[in-house]
Amino acid sequence: MKEFFGLAKFSDGSYHYIREAEGAWSWQHILIVCVFMAVMVTLAVVLGRRNRNASEQQKNRVLVACAFLINGFEIVKIVVVCIRCQDIGHLLYLLPLFLCSVQLIAIPLAAFCRGRVKEAALDFVLIFGILGAVFGTIGAAQNYNAYPVLSMDNVFSGVTHSISGFASLYIALSGMTSMKRKNAPITLAILLCVSLVAYIANVLLDYNYMFLMNHDGTPYSIFYNLVNGNPVLYPLIVVGLFVAYIFVAYLACRCVEKQKEKVEADCR
Repeated sequence: MKEFFGLAKFSDGSYHYIREAEGAWSWQHILIVCVFMAVMVTLAVVLGRRNRNASEQQKNRVLVACAFLINGFEIVKIVVVCIRCQDIGHLLYLLPLFLCSVQLIAIPLAAFCRGRVKEAALDFVLIFGILGAVFGTIGAAQNYNAYPVLSMDNVFSGVTHSISGFASLYIALSGMTSMKRKNAPITLAILLCVSLVAYIANVLLDYNYMFLMNHDGTPYSIFYNLVNGNPVLYPLIVVGLFVAYIFVAYLACRCVEKQKEKVEADCR
């Protein structure tokens, strides 16, 4: 268990993993992310279809469980990382200011709030949950270069990202989707507020929340290289992509609704 949590103590007093990382796109990396994705999709389909005609309260219980689980895993991870670093100040580098980490806040809002805030939070989880799950597991190749596949860092990260993806699919399949145009400004405000706080934290801490300062091996490298790492254009492009993604998601849902209404009208 010490090795799984990276708590093997070395002679210099530091904590590390004894095993070496298997590496990005190794068969171990590919296998474990496929397991995460398979479990995520299977549970979402089974529970989503089962609760399709259930009461809103019954549907919401699954999101409540997601809220406790995702934050529970993250709290344990933060505590262990701080123990390994032997520095409580390391908490400043573990804030929920990555796009995937916002689900630590968005899922509880979707589970426990009411009215338009709940609807906007449901929209946010639906829009970004599955995206974060894919990029945070399959796309997080740099993590598998840094840590062993069967380690807390990779397993807990895979679990929390998969919970986000599960919640996104579950909301869609169980009929909890709202995607009302009037709630789009709230969804957008959540994103822009987190992006602003992340940028300020990056400047103060010399960090890379939301990948606003550097691509760090992610697909954002396409845009980073396109503008030669310009410190103004690059973060604007990243945030602009998030905003565009939100509008495309709302537009796509609106098109689906119109098509559904047309089919229902034809059936009459």
